[in-house]
Amino acid sequence: MTDALDALLDLLDLERIEQDIFRGPSRSSVVPRVFGGQVAAQALMAAGRTVPEDRAAHSLHAYFLRPGDPRAPIVFTVDRIRDGRSFTTRRVVAVQHGRPIFHLSASFQTYEEGLEHQTEMPSAPAPETLPTAAEMLPRHAGRFVGPGVVDRLLEARAAVDLRYVDAPPYATAGEPREPRSQVWFRTAGKLADDPPPDSVWGDPLLHVCLATYVSDMTLLDSVLLAHGRGGWTVGDVVGASLDHAMWFHRPFRVDEWLLYYQRSPSSSGGRGLGQARIYTQDGRLAISVIQEGLIRVPRG
Repeated sequence: MTDALDALLDLLDLERIEQDIFRGPSRSSVVPRVFGGQVAAQALMAAGRTVPEDRAAHSLHAYFLRPGDPRAPIVFTVDRIRDGRSFTTRRVVAVQHGRPIFHLSASFQTYEEGLEHQTEMPSAPAPETLPTAAEMLPRHAGRFVGPGVVDRLLEARAAVDLRYVDAPPYATAGEPREPRSQVWFRTAGKLADDPPPDSVWGDPLLHVCLATYVSDMTLLDSVLLAHGRGGWTVGDVVGASLDHAMWFHRPFRVDEWLLYYQRSPSSSGGRGLGQARIYTQDGRLAISVIQEGLIRVPRG
């Protein structure tokens, strides 16, 4: 396990300060606010810590309300909305400086048999044949606005091995493309198959939380591609995540390769919508994701 992955796991190691109140650390992101994937993963971890172990997360719906302060811890308050025979529902509010910055509702379910079908996995080259972030980002350093962007991006993504199938938005800024993007990802190191009895790392809860963390990294890329925009690193748009929804269909491991297939059906009103499916390397549909983001073209 790398130091960066170890640090990411520490972010998810929430402190229980009351029965249903948790506190989580924060850290700087590549932008001067808390990374949305961080607070979403921490909130889901807080919810999962109040749910029986035999109930796995199957969906979450979240709103990003205010930018988070990376210099301050985040307090997560969990409401036990419902504990049914098959489903458990939790609501989580993340607070900093006395104000809510994030709201999440999550549902958990006991395993049961049912009807099975799925959309087929799209074709993609093997992840090992694609360049790493350390190989890709320095090639395009001249496109980035301001100093140190490459180093900040590499630091922010050091816990995740993320590889683009096609060129990322910053590499083709100025050239509109089909609003579609594919990315392979996995953690930069293996996670324990059998965590110690006193460990907070539930399985599959940890894998679900880490997938939630990664899901916020690239989902709006497809919106940018449709308009030939490179993103905040290029300086031709500004934006932020507005809301985020995920459905967890089948078991997966986030330390094994997952294909993140992303498309954008629409952008309007200063907002862009991204839809995505995440597949295991053997073709099982593991997760569906939808996110709307604020995307504005700078004036002046």
